[in-house]
Amino acid sequence: MESCLESGTVTMKNQKILIAEDDDLNRSNLTELLNAEGYEIKAVDNGRKAMDAFVEDKYELVITDLKMPNGDGLELLKFVKDMNPDNIVIMMTGYGTVDSAVEAMKLGAFDYISKPMRNDLVTLTVNRALSYASLQEENVTLRDHLREQYDFGKMLGYSECMKTIFDTIEKVAKSDSTVIIYGESGTGKELVARAIHFNSNRNNFPLIPVNCGAIPEDLLESELFGHEKGAFTGAIRNRLGRFELAQGGSIFLDEIGDMSPALQVKVLRVIQEKQFERIGGVKTINADVRIIAATHQNLELAVTEKRFREDLFYRINVIPIHLPALRERGADIAILANHFLQKFAQSKKKEVTRFTPEAIACMLHYPWPGNVRELENLIEMLVVMKEDGEIKLEDLPSKIRQFKKETQSFKEYQIPEEGIDFNDVVYQFEKNILLKALAKTNGVKNRAAKLLNLNRTTLVEKLKRLNISSES
Repeated sequence: MESCLESGTVTMKNQKILIAEDDDLNRSNLTELLNAEGYEIKAVDNGRKAMDAFVEDKYELVITDLKMPNGDGLELLKFVKDMNPDNIVIMMTGYGTVDSAVEAMKLGAFDYISKPMRNDLVTLTVNRALSYASLQEENVTLRDHLREQYDFGKMLGYSECMKTIFDTIEKVAKSDSTVIIYGESGTGKELVARAIHFNSNRNNFPLIPVNCGAIPEDLLESELFGHEKGAFTGAIRNRLGRFELAQGGSIFLDEIGDMSPALQVKVLRVIQEKQFERIGGVKTINADVRIIAATHQNLELAVTEKRFREDLFYRINVIPIHLPALRERGADIAILANHFLQKFAQSKKKEVTRFTPEAIACMLHYPWPGNVRELENLIEMLVVMKEDGEIKLEDLPSKIRQFKKETQSFKEYQIPEEGIDFNDVVYQFEKNILLKALAKTNGVKNRAAKLLNLNRTTLVEKLKRLNISSES
């Protein structure tokens, strides 16, 4: 699989959306809103132009008004579904067109947007639709290439802390136990969740992610549990929630620490009783779902401060996995940097070949507050800005260069008038030399010991004393 060291979520931006809306103001506002979200928009003012545009280019999503000249929304919906049954269509409906909206749902529309439109509901509906389309495509691909894509041998990282993570994933994957993943933003929590799911016995069923911190509180309950027709104003049909979509598979509750206390109670019931009801429903639905949660928060502290329910904490904290920050992973930084360099050099067709030892040594000292995501973004920027050759120290941003601990020979070293801390100078000098040796040997201790003319046991003792981790 892609490394657990690579960050986060799969981006869904840069996807193409076709908008058909005859009202100039609505069309302009919708285009501006979705452009700001990062989508590529083609907007037309009638159904016939939309059909022509759909034939000429590929669109992941079509958003159409119901009432338009030269081909209304229902005609466009039928045309799109005839061309590609899997294409997602969202219908825009005004007052008095509910019956037509229901007809559109029967004909295959994914969802509807009521007018006047609320920006937050528009972006949520669009993201949900594109997420659904991506998940369908992703699950097919992952089932076809499961063994190749999620082979643990392809996960980068040789530090002892990451080896422990890999061992834990391998042990818990085949069980149905609830797992919670702790870690700072950018450490790869969702990738660990995917590794667990796609190496489990549930891998023929979907993994459904939910970012509990990104969805407004008043909408999150419906997203999780779904709703019945008539449950609230605008609920013109039944809607499946994420727990139902995940039946037989796994649900990934990202940033569960941001969930409101009221929803925590309902999630607790699903875990305890394996059952739930849709909003406005009376039918009890069985939940055959494995729960994988994640958070950047200290949930034990949140329990103490009454921000998180104690009973839910003990239900989800069955198998905790603590992802280390990148700054705690020693020579893994060099391994990851070279991995990203090769990845971006190939994808962007650049002849950037390597990092100089000085550049690697500098990156080893930087604390990486954004973790692996920050490192990946940095390497992408460096490759884009460099046509060919090697990445040098001076190519790095100044905020990273300033963390470099300059190493000087004893001949060059000048003692300032105010004096020095002898032990600190020797400590920094020794640590810098060891880090450079590890970077040069890709973290292999035997090779680093030979490079420094040390016994391997001596090197290991120094690494422990200086709190440096590397490959065994």
